[in-house]
Amino acid sequence: MMCSPTLSEEQQRELARNLTYFLSTYKHISDSFIIEFFSEDLWATLPTRWQQILCDLSPPQIADLLLDRLNMNRSYSCVWPLSLLAFRATAHALTFPRTPQGKRRHEVGMLKPEEFLENKSQSSLLGHIFRKHVKPKKQHEIRSLGTLVKQLCDLTDCSSVVDVGSGQGHLTRFLSFGLGLSVTGIEADPTLVSMASKYDGQLLWTLEKERQRNNGPPISRSGPSPCHVAGWVNPKASWKDFVKQVGNGKCVCEDQTAPAGSSKKRQRESMSEANQQHGHGDQPVLTAESEFLGCSDNGQAASPLKNNDNTCTNSFTRVKHEPRSGSLLFPKRLCKTEAGQGPYVHPFCQESSSTEVVCPVEEEQECPDLILTGLHACGDLSATLLRHFASCPHVRGITSVACCYMKITTSENPNPPGLIAPPLSPLPTSEASHSEFGYPMSSWVQGLPGHQLSYKAREGACHAIEDYMHRLREESGLLRMHCYRATLETVIREAKPELRRPGVQAIKKAHLLPFTEYARLGLPRVGLPPDLPLDTCRVGAMLRQEGRVVVYFSLALLLAPVVETLVLLDRMLYLQEKGIKSQLVPLFDPALSPRNLVLMALKQPTRDKETECTLP
Repeated sequence: MMCSPTLSEEQQRELARNLTYFLSTYKHISDSFIIEFFSEDLWATLPTRWQQILCDLSPPQIADLLLDRLNMNRSYSCVWPLSLLAFRATAHALTFPRTPQGKRRHEVGMLKPEEFLENKSQSSLLGHIFRKHVKPKKQHEIRSLGTLVKQLCDLTDCSSVVDVGSGQGHLTRFLSFGLGLSVTGIEADPTLVSMASKYDGQLLWTLEKERQRNNGPPISRSGPSPCHVAGWVNPKASWKDFVKQVGNGKCVCEDQTAPAGSSKKRQRESMSEANQQHGHGDQPVLTAESEFLGCSDNGQAASPLKNNDNTCTNSFTRVKHEPRSGSLLFPKRLCKTEAGQGPYVHPFCQESSSTEVVCPVEEEQECPDLILTGLHACGDLSATLLRHFASCPHVRGITSVACCYMKITTSENPNPPGLIAPPLSPLPTSEASHSEFGYPMSSWVQGLPGHQLSYKAREGACHAIEDYMHRLREESGLLRMHCYRATLETVIREAKPELRRPGVQAIKKAHLLPFTEYARLGLPRVGLPPDLPLDTCRVGAMLRQEGRVVVYFSLALLLAPVVETLVLLDRMLYLQEKGIKSQLVPLFDPALSPRNLVLMALKQPTRDKETECTLP
């Protein structure tokens, strides 16, 4: 399967113009809050003929006739108004395809991809060493995206990758240990950075135990251990500041040999701290897709081990990685280890006499080419990576998977709720700070009338339409929750008019409770007494309109992928304005990973390599 062709510049601009016109026409739907269905009388905002048609639809009919763009066998009990048909058809036509190439139509909407049919919690396409501590959704994502990143590295002759927003390092580990790349992950949460380093050590320990059990020769890996850097990426900093931040950050590394006297019990206790699904230690290291896992030519697993001299060997070349100068991406490493074990020397570092390993920074030191990647980089982080990619001469390619569109900054809302606060002492910048917002990025979209996207519209773009279609077809009891919350909103406003849309913490299995019990548990969470009197007749009348609430939410949900398309198209246009072509690829299964669109781009492709990429 080859990558889908890129739209021409004129086609991209025309699509953006149509998107902004369509969304501005129906912004009263995309900007509405479903919990205000009764308090703001949202049903009355729909055309009368729409109300007459939609009020009698069953949940499965809503999925088939309204939301499912791939349903070609729609059956109508009556004639729909042309305006409603046009609304549905336009929403589907303007949305970027979300079905991965090669996925058969009848598979769309399945809760699990084929790789989880044998074991619903473990991907059959990923070796067990990369499944430990990793949930099925993330397993699916790191295998698919990691393989794509490796392909971009091959196309550009790059071996260095920077994983931004790396979290617990699951993708970083797969790229490094599995695919033999030199990877640095940067993450704002130091707790996650420590966990990432800890999991690296556990992976190495597992491989060493398997080698000992099989009485095999020393097995080493293809490159240095991944480096995990704790740091907040400043969206206003220049690309030079970003590279310096990553390069000068402290690289937290676990001691990569098993402590003396380690037992299986201690190892199990260490791994159980994550409280997540583990792989089985008695499984073989390799799967049928061993080329994805970093294997040597003789079929041995590319198992990274540390030698007695604190250097790493390469399972492909069988040579040591010696400290080098003048060609390092990250010139300074501070590698922390456990007390009494001695410092672990990152292959890019030189050993010092202290308990830290330091590489001096040289201002004019050469930086090699690299690939940027971000798996569900939140809010403005994805936009920041695209700006660094477009500006930095050393970044040859990028794969960007966005999420949390509501946290994107705009001129109308420069500080949206949930925005990650910068550290108390922001990193200094070497150049004047950028003033760009996360949306719009392109000059073209910025100049279009009606391009503004509200916080609510962008929040709605994060919803999972495939999952909701499944609920509709199953007629799940969860469907009543929007009606429950909308009814509770009216109760809250009658008791306290100034309290609008307060957050009500999740109530366990609320869909199984009668509304009176739901209200009794929910009212104290907004500062109201649990025994607040309820107008049972009025409450009952609202609860009987559950079907209308579901329909209205579905209309808003139909616009969600349209909003997402505009946000991502704006980023493609931004790159186009910088002279860079890009592609948007539906890489993940949307039923498992709703934010499944990957924006990928290359600069200055190598002439002697294929220019088309094969998707996993």
